Amino acid sequence: MADPLPGHETYRNRLAIPYITPSGVVDVRFRSMNNHEDPKYMGVPGAKTTMFNAQIVLTAGSYVCVTEGELDTVVLSVKTGHPSVGIPGVNNWRPYYSKILDDFETVIVLADGDNAGLEFGKRLSRELHNVNLLQMPEGHDVNSIIVQEGKEWIDERIRKCLGQS
Repeated sequence: MADPLPGHETYRNRLAIPYITPSGVVDVRFRSMNNHEDPKYMGVPGAKTTMFNAQIVLTAGSYVCVTEGELDTVVLSVKTGHPSVGIPGVNNWRPYYSKILDDFETVIVLADGDNAGLEFGKRLSRELHNVNLLQMPEGHDVNSIIVQEGKEWIDERIRKCLGQS
């Protein structure tokens, strides 16, 4: 946002990520485009944290992918076509999300390649009966591994999680 709306000057030069539902935009989060800027993500004060891209569960088939963040969800969905939802930070998982994902045959958790990502994957594996954990290599997330290795790297591993060749 180079030219923010009045009251949103704090978010100047950040990527605006809308949380869109069938009823419209319910929230907007703002991501720094400089990976060294702190905080990396900012939200509108008072906004409730929710699952990103949650409406995909209404049209996804037998599986859904879960990533650790909005940008990873967007990149995975756009580059590979896999149905994906995002949890905006590992500490933002809510127990009721299990009810949203429980009916899928397979939930593929694409965990970041760090300790927090590993703990996130383990937590979801404990809470859901249908999880396949796909840990990104050390220091990577979905976005960075697709940039470095290409979408085929993710596609191949997701196919294996689904029991496909």
